[in-house]
Amino acid sequence: MRFAFDDEQLAFRNAVQELLDNECTPAHVRAAWGNETGRIPGLWEKLVDMGVVGMLATEEHGGLGLTMVDLVLILEATGRYAVPEPIVETAAFGVPFLERTDVTVTADHTFVPWADTADVIVTALGRFERDAVELVSRPSVDGSRRLFEVRGTPAPVDGAALAAAFDRAVVGAAAQQCGLAQRMLDLTADYTKERRQFGVPIGSFQAVKHHLANARMALEFARPLVYRAAATLDPVHASMAKAKADEAALTTARAALQCHGAIGYTTEYDLHLYMKRAWALSRSKGDRRLHLDRVGGTIL
Repeated sequence: MRFAFDDEQLAFRNAVQELLDNECTPAHVRAAWGNETGRIPGLWEKLVDMGVVGMLATEEHGGLGLTMVDLVLILEATGRYAVPEPIVETAAFGVPFLERTDVTVTADHTFVPWADTADVIVTALGRFERDAVELVSRPSVDGSRRLFEVRGTPAPVDGAALAAAFDRAVVGAAAQQCGLAQRMLDLTADYTKERRQFGVPIGSFQAVKHHLANARMALEFARPLVYRAAATLDPVHASMAKAKADEAALTTARAALQCHGAIGYTTEYDLHLYMKRAWALSRSKGDRRLHLDRVGGTIL
């Protein structure tokens, strides 16, 4: 048996990356930090037109009838570009959960990102229509991923369907963390080749090599778990993937910040866009402790 993505899956991923190269540059993400919605004008519509948002819906419901294995590479790419859109919440969680492709969905346990611009909001309490709730803004480390407390009367939802949707969202968030880790690693590798100290690139220093090697190892251990979870959608596999992907992203963020030195702390430098998204996602869809406890509960 061949465990690899096929040419069509890779081509779709590459097409999405080409779109994001043009429509989700660091300048676009930075602008989203300061605009009214925290999103990039026009990007969502382009993702819808490409079929990305409706990938998991059946053709009968206006989708492509694909699987999470087809979607996971796309979500990893959206992490790499820190896409400020509810793509995991809609494409992985909401579309198969609601069997609809004509609404924007956002979801999380308590504080919900992009709740002010989504059509449907789902929390641990149930389902809300945006027009029927009160939204209370909550602080977020990521200015393009704004959080809201949702107050209102929820409609009940099917518990089994909600649990399955949650697991898809967990896998999606894990995939985004892998994309973020790769982006931060690439940024740092490029920087250490250019930054010189004592007459040589700092990337030639053994300590810097060790930091980057540790980050790369963490990412290489996380990716197979994410891909397996996309294939099985097993709750334990999803939690394994999220725990390791969070670890990879946070390890890479620390290494990147240390290798960049003082410039890495400045908001003018692109690194913080990806680092802060990784910090935010590490607390989304359950933090590492929750998922480790979930895995441990099946062992003990």
